[in-house]
Amino acid sequence: MACESPNLHVALSGVHGHGAFLIHALPAGALVGTYEGKRYSRKQLERQGWDNGLTFLFSLSSGDTIDGGRGGNATRHINHSCTPNCEAVEERGVKDRLLLRIYTLTSMEAGAEAFLDYKLSIDESSLASDYPCYCATAACRGTLVETVGE
Repeated sequence: MACESPNLHVALSGVHGHGAFLIHALPAGALVGTYEGKRYSRKQLERQGWDNGLTFLFSLSSGDTIDGGRGGNATRHINHSCTPNCEAVEERGVKDRLLLRIYTLTSMEAGAEAFLDYKLSIDESSLASDYPCYCATAACRGTLVETVGE
């Protein structure tokens, strides 16, 4: 795939669609990559009008959203798991720009698939069951949504 990055390559995943796999072994706390893509402000995102198809959107605490499907890299293919081996961390970069970096939570061998807990937030008009999880881990909550309401 064209979106290779220094630490990841993209291949078919046993969990869901394509996944991001480590090229080299990395210790816990190592940088996997920076989530890249076109950025949208909150207002631009509202005007965009996303459909329910596949998206690679990652929202930042600033209200901006990064669309990894437009100008992104292999980090956009990191699948969800309720038991992740990576985490997304917001950091300040050049000119104080907010960046989203992916770090390993555990040491990982070359060839291991990288996973994040997406911790989706949804509005009251959506159901957690609309966002099914396919990780099948012992701790699977059955949804990509962070907290399942009663």
